[in-house]
Amino acid sequence: MRSQLSQRAPRGFTLVELLVALLVMALLSLMSWRGLDGMARAVAQNRARADDVQALQSGLAQWGADLDAMADGVSNVLDWNGQVLRITRRSADPADPALQVVAWTVRGDTGQRQWLRWQSPPVHTRGDWQNAWQQAAQWAQNADGAARRSEVPILPLRDWQLFFYRGDAWSNALSSGDATAANPDAVRLVLQLAPGYPLSGSLTRDWVRSTLGTNKS
Repeated sequence: MRSQLSQRAPRGFTLVELLVALLVMALLSLMSWRGLDGMARAVAQNRARADDVQALQSGLAQWGADLDAMADGVSNVLDWNGQVLRITRRSADPADPALQVVAWTVRGDTGQRQWLRWQSPPVHTRGDWQNAWQQAAQWAQNADGAARRSEVPILPLRDWQLFFYRGDAWSNALSSGDATAANPDAVRLVLQLAPGYPLSGSLTRDWVRSTLGTNKS
């Protein structure tokens, strides 16, 4: 009788079976971790791409707004010297008749070239405007701490180019003597986006004076 009970008693796991079970669990855990890690990386990449797209869209919207607001009847409304584009624009406050000087440049003194925008405080006199116009040029060449507080980084860039539309043709803003010409009919912005970021390649944006109606090609 005792021999029959002992034969029916449940048998425990052997050491080999236990090791096999632990190995299987470890493999399953490793596969799950890799899957979660891959999902986390994909989410991070998508978030970085979305942030870059939003920054680029905001920068291009501001670029267009600055050109749309160019002041009429003012000398040196638009100036491009190959390094910085300076624009004299109307104040963003419709109740304020003041002008502002805004500037766009690409600077890489921190190890990464950035597309940057700078703006002056509102100016009401010609002397204040001339001072702001000179400050914009100095900011692009060698910005100090005070000037940097008025700049906004937009997006990493490798390079950029500008073209003006005059006489029913596009021309490089520097090669055709248009560097100091005011109020072109259209402005073409070509951005070479920085490699190694979620956004890369070349991007072209055309601004056309509203009185002209359609885009130029």
